[in-house]
Amino acid sequence: MTKPKQSGAFSGYRFPPEIIAYAVWAYYRFSMSLRDVEDLLAARGVVVSYETIRAWATKFGSQYARVIRRDRAKVADKWHLDEVVLAMNGQKYWLWRAVDSNGDVLDILVQSRRNKQAANRFFRKLFRAFGQPRVVVTDKLRSYGAALKSLAPGIEHSNHKGINNRSEGSHRPTRRREKIMGRFKSPKQAQQFLSVHDQVQTIFRPRRHTLSAAAYRQTRADAHWIWDDITRDLQAA
Repeated sequence: MTKPKQSGAFSGYRFPPEIIAYAVWAYYRFSMSLRDVEDLLAARGVVVSYETIRAWATKFGSQYARVIRRDRAKVADKWHLDEVVLAMNGQKYWLWRAVDSNGDVLDILVQSRRNKQAANRFFRKLFRAFGQPRVVVTDKLRSYGAALKSLAPGIEHSNHKGINNRSEGSHRPTRRREKIMGRFKSPKQAQQFLSVHDQVQTIFRPRRHTLSAAAYRQTRADAHWIWDDITRDLQAA
């Protein structure tokens, strides 16, 4: 029996796009290790090594995330920014994350500093992708104010103590994955993984407590439709 020839981005792979897409989705959607995904596929009769799944996640994850980011609805004009420390190889790095007022992660950036220069770099990345917001909410780190003063002084900046910052809560899934992965091994790995992870979480983990059961089921179905549509586009690329 002749195996069907794969096309587009999946050309040269012996497994069909549906299996690769499922493995990539499972890895980024759930708090599972690569070996967990390997066992999940094995239970469905698909024998593939976790190293192969790692290669799939690395190559295709960024492509799915890029399309999700490109096609997302217009972001809200109020952004919440926060930074959290990541320990890698005995050194401290800072994960900068921006979330809009709807709770959707806009972008992340892993950096070795949290000074004005680092804040500038993150704001420039956000402004290139989404334009400028009306309001920026941060903690008391003065680097934010210094960067905004030089880059966009017209933006309202709120940083008083005790203000609700959605970005702080968005770090929790990162901490769960960090624990499962035995910590990130390098800034490059953390940037690569979290850039995909946060975008996948945005469409597959809506704020369920704000939705009725029917609305949540529809949102979930829409997310799978988006994922399948991206898979078809990659096949045609």
